[in-house]
Amino acid sequence: MGVWQINLQENLQDVTDAAPPGTVILLPEGTYRQKLILRTPGLTLAGAGPDRTRIVFGDGARHMDKVGRPLGTFRSFTLAVTAPGITLRDLTVANDCGDPARNGQQVALSVCGDGFAMENGSLLSTQDTLFLGPLPPDLRQRYRDLLPEALRRGEPLAARFRGCRIAGSVDFIFGGGAARFEACQIHSVYDGRNVGFVAAPSHGAEQEEGFCFRRCRFTGEAGVAPGSVYLARPWRDHGLAAFEDCTYGPHIHPLGFDRWGTTRRDETARFFETPPVPGRAAWINRI
Repeated sequence: MGVWQINLQENLQDVTDAAPPGTVILLPEGTYRQKLILRTPGLTLAGAGPDRTRIVFGDGARHMDKVGRPLGTFRSFTLAVTAPGITLRDLTVANDCGDPARNGQQVALSVCGDGFAMENGSLLSTQDTLFLGPLPPDLRQRYRDLLPEALRRGEPLAARFRGCRIAGSVDFIFGGGAARFEACQIHSVYDGRNVGFVAAPSHGAEQEEGFCFRRCRFTGEAGVAPGSVYLARPWRDHGLAAFEDCTYGPHIHPLGFDRWGTTRRDETARFFETPPVPGRAAWINRI
């Protein structure tokens, strides 16, 4: 395993494409305003700390690509992981597009490679901050001509986040991956709307692992009204999310969970908490 030290002026795409599998790339303090795809297996990107090393871009789903087509949610990312075994450590990935009402969804990190890990990092955006592949089957079919190969695959992908800060407003942790969040801060930001949602899982009925939040702190910034944010709503039937030994700020809605509009996804969603929280919706323990 090699270690590469780079400087702030280098192009991260060129560096990561040239690095052999398993390389540790040390990123010095500074802001890299670049859109990046990590496609070499086993890379580690290590910064100088999440407040000191930042990878930032500003694409939104309603922005146009070079041929005049909307980017859509799944091409709005700042950083996309398409190779297995990638690790991010001590850095921030942010999408600073702003105002989702005007610009649409804005992904900071898209994870489409198995065995991903992030430690002591920050993910910052508003709507759809963190995507955890795979996509639901209907969307893989609908967008097959626009999506990169990594997003067209349907196998479950594992990811782990430890000691991270993940900030957003609506559905800001979403997808069908098997993801564990350990001792993370899950932070709701105000984007002008009077309601927010943290997780939007889309796991298939056959999946036994979904999103697991363990010993996480759910916090909200000034402007996020008390009781205005739901912990989760099912993006598709059978979405799976578990909350173990977490703490919640006053911004979390007393019911905890939402069934997604007028759908009947509450009949199949698998949402639960350990220990149970009195007053939560009756279907949270279906697992």
